[in-house]
Amino acid sequence: MTESHARTLEARFDVERVRQDFPILQESINGHPLIYLDNAATTHKPQVVIDTISKFYQSQNANIHRGVHTLSQRGTDAYENARTIVQKFINARSPDEIVFTRGTTDSINLVANCLARYLLASGDEVLISESEHHSNIVPWQMICEQFGSNLIVAPINDDGEILVDEFEKRLSSKTKIVSLGHISNALGTINPVTQLTSLAHAAGATVVIDGAQAVAHALVDVQAIGCDFYAFSGHKVFAPTGIGALYGKREILEAMPPYQGGGDMIKEVRFDKTEYNDVPYKFEAGTPHIAGAIGLGAALDYVMSLDFTAAIDYEHELLDYASARLSEIDGVRIIGSAAHKAAVLSFVIDNIHPQDIGLLLDNQGVAVRTGHHCAMPVMQRYGLSGTVRASLSIYNTRSEIDSFIDAVIKAKTMLA
Repeated sequence: MTESHARTLEARFDVERVRQDFPILQESINGHPLIYLDNAATTHKPQVVIDTISKFYQSQNANIHRGVHTLSQRGTDAYENARTIVQKFINARSPDEIVFTRGTTDSINLVANCLARYLLASGDEVLISESEHHSNIVPWQMICEQFGSNLIVAPINDDGEILVDEFEKRLSSKTKIVSLGHISNALGTINPVTQLTSLAHAAGATVVIDGAQAVAHALVDVQAIGCDFYAFSGHKVFAPTGIGALYGKREILEAMPPYQGGGDMIKEVRFDKTEYNDVPYKFEAGTPHIAGAIGLGAALDYVMSLDFTAAIDYEHELLDYASARLSEIDGVRIIGSAAHKAAVLSFVIDNIHPQDIGLLLDNQGVAVRTGHHCAMPVMQRYGLSGTVRASLSIYNTRSEIDSFIDAVIKAKTMLA
């Protein structure tokens, strides 16, 4: 990226104005300005989200749906408005297709348990890819063991891309469920989920997409993708922790049994039989994370208030710049070089343990993630125990990248 190109892009997307919305970015770490490059693990929260959560507890706090008093009505209205915001953000057909969960992991476990009772039998197959997060591996292993089904894995190439022809070869009449990550948290690969969904549907499979890494880095349209389920976590997209959303096609949500019972997911309870509530409430047993859902709505509203297309373009250019700068350092090897990538820069340095690099970067105020990133099979694919992962967001800057590169060079010199 040339200097003139960078100036043009930064004029289109005002990163400095965006940074002012995130109070934690004013923090200092070990005497250095915070350079936060651990956004794939969690993102920071804009002031509007912090204020919205505070407002809920100050003036709206009450349990929802069942109360006739004013505070309950306020809380219910705010909670259901957040559901509508999620629906619009990912272009679902109806708010009824949005189930609030604790996050992506919770969503995938919900789908795995409910779909299994609806779809799976002994000898059936669940297809995933080699690049999945543990949250999209372990639940399916547990379900396959329970139902006598088989977990099938589609391989990736050296660049970290799913081999589409090998994926297609693994589809058969036995394939009942396909579950894939939209963007790899360990490699940054943007998978061709629309194409893969179409192939899976042609084989008669139900498709689940793990969108944890995608919602903050791509324009997500579940109707365009065509998937049956799409899961994401709020804390990956500037919202609180402990809240997420699961999109599901209404007809499948209505057909699936719930896997948790309790309050609010019922219409009538008798000792001889319970009648379940309508979707999505059938899958929201107990008192939900009300403040979290309202905070998620505020976060998505914030994102939609930006020129998100310009933000994505800015982030891609920043990734290209960081990749080019990092590649100039002797002994550095970037892991994952897919043609279509987003936000993630994983790397190793010859003869240096990733954790040592991470500790020295933290001493210089730079926050990165080290280890296997909850993607051990990916690390095994590359013959590694772990990597250093710098993951970007819309509030990072070129000057931060320059400081990050300087910190890597300094750490490498100290450890060499």
